[in-house]
Amino acid sequence: MSQFEQATAPDFQLPHLDVLESEAVHIFREVAGEFERPVILFSGGKDSIVMLHLALKAFAPAPPPFTLLHVDTGHNFPEVLRYRDRVAAQHNLRLHVASVQDFIDRGELKERADGTRNPLQTVPLLRAIEEGRYDAVFGGGRRDEEKARAKERIFSLRDEFGGWDPRRQRPELWQLYNGKHAVGEHVRVFPLSNFTELDVWQYIAREKIVLPDIYYAHRREVFLRNGMWLAPGDWGGAKDGERVETRTVRYRTVGDMSCTGAVDSDADTIEKVIAEIAATRLTERGATRADDKLSEAAMEDRKREGYF
Repeated sequence: MSQFEQATAPDFQLPHLDVLESEAVHIFREVAGEFERPVILFSGGKDSIVMLHLALKAFAPAPPPFTLLHVDTGHNFPEVLRYRDRVAAQHNLRLHVASVQDFIDRGELKERADGTRNPLQTVPLLRAIEEGRYDAVFGGGRRDEEKARAKERIFSLRDEFGGWDPRRQRPELWQLYNGKHAVGEHVRVFPLSNFTELDVWQYIAREKIVLPDIYYAHRREVFLRNGMWLAPGDWGGAKDGERVETRTVRYRTVGDMSCTGAVDSDADTIEKVIAEIAATRLTERGATRADDKLSEAAMEDRKREGYF
């Protein structure tokens, strides 16, 4: 190419958010064409909200051909659950809730001594997948969140017990995804794998996606435990030596209240949140999820058992 041609050739490189959006839309459409009964894990957290937004885009003006599934620990943030129900109704989507409390009431699960129910989600999740005969399960996991998730492919094969084996990971060259699986197995699918936390927030800003207020700075009662600001609730609260105080905080990620910490923040607008994330050196799970600190391989151990 001559210097003149180089100078006048149009630049067809897409902005990075458009590239990520295009990849996610392609993944949704690929799953719709390759699997019989896909389902979207939808908790009302920011990643699942973005995932649903992309699914709606992928099939517009038709609704997404997927059911929504949430594993409710019974200790989730009330404002997030209200958002979950409102969005499902707004888009006329079927929402199936698998309740950890139901399994406890039936004696199939037992409360943990530390009060957290996050590790108890695996059994209700696997039961819901089995009963719904879901062969593909969309999750909002991203590779930048945690080292075990960084190992996982976009199409992640799970065995008949829902377990993940890193040795069975398949190559994904040129955006070619292998959904082949035996009877009883299923595939976890992660359309946001290549998003970072900053990408997610920039995309939320660009698309003007409404989130639960919990993601922005607000006044809340919290107490300090193991370096994290936890909120008291039905799961429990402060113990001897732990003092409840009202602080201005926000949440970078949401889950079971017993293991999801808030961060001190005055970021009450999306612009301030983006600036805050751009400056941080800790991932959201590393900074605010106590369940990932149980051991060096806590997340990987849970994934081998069937966790998200």
